[in-house]
Amino acid sequence: MTAPLKIVFQGEPGANSHLAIRQAYPGAEGVPSPTFEDAFTAVSEGAADLAMIPIENSLAGRVADIHHLMPNSGLHIVAEYFMPVRHQLLAVKGATLSTVKTVESHVHALGQCRKMIRKLGLKPVVAADTAGSAREIAESGDKTRAAIATRLAAEIYGLQILAEDVEDEAHNTTRFIVLSREKKWAPRGQGKVITTFLFRVRNVPAALYKALGGFATNGINMTKLESYMLEGNFFATQFYVDVEGHPDDRGLAFALEELAFFSKELKVLGVYPAHPFRETFEEKQP
Repeated sequence: MTAPLKIVFQGEPGANSHLAIRQAYPGAEGVPSPTFEDAFTAVSEGAADLAMIPIENSLAGRVADIHHLMPNSGLHIVAEYFMPVRHQLLAVKGATLSTVKTVESHVHALGQCRKMIRKLGLKPVVAADTAGSAREIAESGDKTRAAIATRLAAEIYGLQILAEDVEDEAHNTTRFIVLSREKKWAPRGQGKVITTFLFRVRNVPAALYKALGGFATNGINMTKLESYMLEGNFFATQFYVDVEGHPDDRGLAFALEELAFFSKELKVLGVYPAHPFRETFEEKQP
């Protein structure tokens, strides 16, 4: 009997990343890690097979740490996973909506449930993370304290759900990337593929314009382009990019070749299957 996959995530048991592992890799063992850096190290050193890492949220935006950790991690993106975020109002057994006075969770979770908090007249208390707040509520046994966390956290810590799906926006979705020590590119010609890469342009006039021109002329759809400073230098900017296509496709191969000519650095981080959730991406027409 083979051992289950070990997939590390940042946070405590019951976190949204832990739930994503349960959904994307049924039967895998979720391994909690205190920080993103520790999670990356666990994969690099072989303590875990993969890492499930949130990279952006449709409401909160990008998870900033990841863009700084990825370039030098030596890890490769082998998959992506989109998960709708559903927040639950949790409390100890015996508590009711009339007994709870405060609600604890990560600042983003509290911000995403403002309507419910205001409606119930609860005092929000910022905690380090969602699952950690659920654990602390369970340990306290206090019927006046509630937490916003996942159904998985309720299951793990023996809490009851006082109110289900209390998020303000139903479209709240987190995108995760799955990281591996081994480079494993998705095969070409077997479905839609996403290629993720980093580049840094040369310090010459119109370098970015020229570098990206090849994607337009070769008909490549760029789904993400983000910039961030390197080591606090205003002049040193690195770009993080997702495009549709495989590097062996004729059009993308030409675009990357043109990009490399105008770039000081170009590094492919992963070539992986596009998650089916992408099929729901439709821009509303005015």
